[in-house]
Amino acid sequence: MTGIQFVTDEKGRRVAVQIDLRKHKALWEDIADVLVSHSRRHEKGIPLSEIKAELVKRGKQRG
Repeated sequence: MTGIQFVTDEKGRRVAVQIDLRKHKALWEDIADVLVSHSRRHEKGIPLSEIKAELVKRGKQRG
C-alpha cells in the first residue's frame, strides 16, 4: 500500500508505522477515533434521556 511505511527493529519485526496523511487522512481519523474510544472505555456513560433533557433545557432541541 503506497503512503504507508513500516519501521522494523534489527530482527525485522514491525515496531512502528508511518502514514502519509495526505493520502490516508480517513484512515488516520479512524485510528484516532479508536484510540479515543479505548481511552474512555472505563468512563461512566450518560443515558440518552439525560442528554436530550439537557439539550431541551438549553434550548438546543425541542421537547
